[in-house]
Amino acid sequence: MAGGLTPTPTRTRFAPSPTGPLHLGHAFAALTAARLADPGQFLIRIEDIDRARCRPEWETAIFDDLRWLGLHWPQPVMRQSDRLPAYAAALDRLAAMGLTYPCRCRRADIAGALSAPQEGAAPLLGPDGPVYPGTCRGRVMRDAGPDDAIRLDVRRAFAALGDDGIAFHDQRILPGQAHRLAAADFIDGIGDVVLARRGMGTSYHLSVAVDDAAQGITLVTRGKDLFDSTHIHVLLQRLLGLPTPAYHHHRLIRDDAGKRLAKRDDARAIASYRAAGLTPQDVRQLIGL
Repeated sequence: MAGGLTPTPTRTRFAPSPTGPLHLGHAFAALTAARLADPGQFLIRIEDIDRARCRPEWETAIFDDLRWLGLHWPQPVMRQSDRLPAYAAALDRLAAMGLTYPCRCRRADIAGALSAPQEGAAPLLGPDGPVYPGTCRGRVMRDAGPDDAIRLDVRRAFAALGDDGIAFHDQRILPGQAHRLAAADFIDGIGDVVLARRGMGTSYHLSVAVDDAAQGITLVTRGKDLFDSTHIHVLLQRLLGLPTPAYHHHRLIRDDAGKRLAKRDDARAIASYRAAGLTPQDVRQLIGL
């Protein structure tokens, strides 16, 4: 290396939620993350902020399936349920910047507000569903109650950044080119995302941005269905002064009808293939690895 510099080893992670069995799509995601880390480091993170749905037995099953696939990772693993103070600190920082507000709207309220769009057009859909119409944007944090969610005011967020967009690099989609999303497109197409859900103190978006930085992740591997969510995470990284890793949005594993696999697809659970006598190599062949 010129100047004697040693390149930073690639560090990836696989971050399942223990809410059901791992299926073939999870196998592809985990094996892809491990492959792209080699010879760097592959980490596991348990995303268990939804305590109502997460179960210890599913976490045990996750580890059993991953070891059966031949994967290894450092111990102890990171668990989001142990990191609520870190999320609270990030949320407090954004609040101190004047970028958050409490939201009392339920799904039905949002659907009602969007039920009569102009000219009969369907409401825009973002990564989390219909783009929030901003009903509670005028509220202030000192009025937040226990039944409120906390949202990011993206208009103020982009004003705080002082530029017109965000960018990141993806190794698979247009490699070598920056993916950019202008402020106006983010505001209209994604909107004021939830940073802390009721009863959780955080959200998927906030936790992922904070945790990837805490684990020193240099390459985030995820399905291409999360491509739009990546824009949210990069925005949060910018606002919180966190590093932006490289990204690799991989293909999805689908069923015979072309539908993306979900945890309800127990017939395609890794444990089912194990019980049927398949080998890890058989599973790799099923998912095209």
